[in-house]
This record gives sequence, C-alpha cells and structure tokens, in this order.
Amino acid sequence: MKNVHLTLQGKGGVGKSLVTSLVAQYHQEKGRETVNLDTDPVNSSFESYAALNVRHIDLLDSEQKLNTRNFDQLMEAVLTEDADFIVDNGASSFLPLSGYMVENEVPQLIAGAGKQLVIHTVVTGGQALRETLSGLARLAEQMPPEARIIVWLNEFFGDIEANGKTFEEMRAYTDNRERISGLVKLTKLSGDTFAKDFAMMLDRKLTFSEATASPDFGLMSKQRLGMVKKAIWQQLDTVL
Repeated sequence: MKNVHLTLQGKGGVGKSLVTSLVAQYHQEKGRETVNLDTDPVNSSFESYAALNVRHIDLLDSEQKLNTRNFDQLMEAVLTEDADFIVDNGASSFLPLSGYMVENEVPQLIAGAGKQLVIHTVVTGGQALRETLSGLARLAEQMPPEARIIVWLNEFFGDIEANGKTFEEMRAYTDNRERISGLVKLTKLSGDTFAKDFAMMLDRKLTFSEATASPDFGLMSKQRLGMVKKAIWQQLDTVL
C-alpha cells in the first residue's frame, strides 16, 4: 500500500521540516519511490534538501487563505500517481488545511484510492509543550479513523514532562491513545559531540547519507551520526 505522509502542527519552529526530511530519507534508503513536496509558505526548509528532490507548492494565496485550486491539484496527483507522497506543511496553513481536509473528507478519499494517510505531528519540550499538545489534541479530535497519527517527541528544547508527568501520562495522550498509532522519540543529544555533528548536518541541509560521505565530517562524527540514524530508523521500522 502506498502512503501519503503529511506533517501537521500549528506551532512553528518545533522541527516539522526535520521530521519530514527524516521520513523522506528513510523511504529513500528503503528504495521506495516518493514525491516530496514542501507547502510551507514561510520557511521552506524541506525544499532546501537538494538530495531529496523536493518541489514547492503554494497552498496559501496572497490573503493567507487556502488556495483550493492548488490543493485540488495536489490531491489529483496523490490519488492518481503510484508513489508515496511526503508533504511538509507550515504552521500558518495548519488550521485552514486541516479544516479543509476534514470538510472535504480527504482522509476517506485517500483511503478509497487504496492509500494510507499518515499524519506526523510534533510535540516538543520547553515553552512550546502546551501549544504542541493542543495541536495534537486538535488533530486527534478532527481526523477520522482513516488517518493514522504518529507523534514525534522532540526533546531538543527540553524534556517532555509537566507536573511530574511524562508524555504517556498526559491527557493529550491518554485521551487520544486509540488514535495514536505510534511514537518516535528524538532524544536530546549531548552538546559537544552528537549535537554538534547533527547540527552541522542540519545547517548544511544534508541527508545522513550525504554527511557520512562528506570529507567535511571526521570518522568519529560519521560514527556518531550513524548511531543517531540507527536509533531513529529502528523506531520508524516499527511505526511505518
């Protein structure tokens, strides 16, 4: 079955494009044909990964309203092309896009075409915890059973805990446990080694494969990046 991967979260700067790029890299290494699209009207970070051959589509018009014609064209491709689609979406289009999808029964339409809609959403620690939890709860409430929801726990900004509770103990998870089909944890990396190597790779918009082939990364840096990738890939093996 072909999948339609869509990254959705109403809070900006929490790692949506990172998540989308990791999903695309995972599929690329598995030899799956993908169509990679960046619809973020503000920060098209996903499009910056040259090795992933990402195409940009404007889903918002000049008045910041959903461009339904462009979205309809996107859906035509999703429903007719024999490939996995991986789509990054910006925070500013989160509400209009998710609302339009529900109103037009897009998840059901995708399922009817024999494909699986997989929604990736990010929950992060620190100041954005409450807002990202709210975004998750909204998706779980809005989206029908035809859509799988995968939660990425991004610890970059801090531990994902509040009032002594872990994510799995929070209401955003316990109230929506049946709607969440998988968790992927992005563990906070140690600053002088793993985090520095990972940040260098991200700053240059390189994939893991490009970084490990680059002479700009030393042998130990490549070893550490390989360890980071392995930890993420093992989790993706269980949820994708």
